[in-house]
Amino acid sequence: MKLLEAPKAHEVLELNWPLVADFLTRFLREELAWRGYSKAIVAVSGGVDSATTLALAVRALGPGNVHALFLPHRDSSPLSREHAYLVAGAFGVALEEVDITPMVEGYAALTPDLTPHRKGNVMARARMIVLFDKSEAYRALPLGTGNKTERLFGYYTWHGDDSPPVNPLGDLYKTQVWRLAEHLGVPEAVVKKPPTADLIPGQTDEGDLGVRYLRADVILEHYLKGYPDAYILSLGYTEEELKRVKERVNRTHWKRALPTVALLSSTAIGEFYLRPLDYRL
Repeated sequence: MKLLEAPKAHEVLELNWPLVADFLTRFLREELAWRGYSKAIVAVSGGVDSATTLALAVRALGPGNVHALFLPHRDSSPLSREHAYLVAGAFGVALEEVDITPMVEGYAALTPDLTPHRKGNVMARARMIVLFDKSEAYRALPLGTGNKTERLFGYYTWHGDDSPPVNPLGDLYKTQVWRLAEHLGVPEAVVKKPPTADLIPGQTDEGDLGVRYLRADVILEHYLKGYPDAYILSLGYTEEELKRVKERVNRTHWKRALPTVALLSSTAIGEFYLRPLDYRL
């Protein structure tokens, strides 16, 4: 499929980036404070999402209150390590490296039918094991790094990347994260490189998705707001692009929901019992 340039409709994704940065900085301070935390911890992958999350955490808490982890596997790209250290240095945060290869390969040795896709999920979940353990060790709240595009597409490992309890980027499309990253001073080498989960050698996000982020994000914004297909196609998008986007959103709703609980009472958590603000100090 030929991936075309996005039309001017991408302007709908433009925001006031200084205002967004200030809002997300305050968001992190407040969300950590009411949970009783003064420190945060971020798994830094060398990609733009985790780099942007780290930048926001440093703005909110100061570099001395932010822990950064780099969690490579032996199959990880050397560029990921280079960029992880580049980002940590740019924002004045010490980077701790924990190799997850023994964890992953220990399981792989017991699982001869393990496919590359399944192994990638094991790697993502192994990283969360380390992140949450280090969170306990440092009394630092884990921050999520997933963007809105990934969340809507279900393009993440369930109970892996989506596990941290606070996520400053979850309502920003991928293309918006790039713009915010530029505003926050994330190194250009990280902002400009092709995005990849770095779970399978040679893998890229846009190769997996079959549509460029800039085009997918505009389609998503219009689709979620209820614009008809004919209008979206009139903006210059193809039927194949629209179909891909809609199918990914519609078949992954379950990944964005809390566990489905059989309701037996009038006090079911998350159904009738909805009072989270009662516990904010």
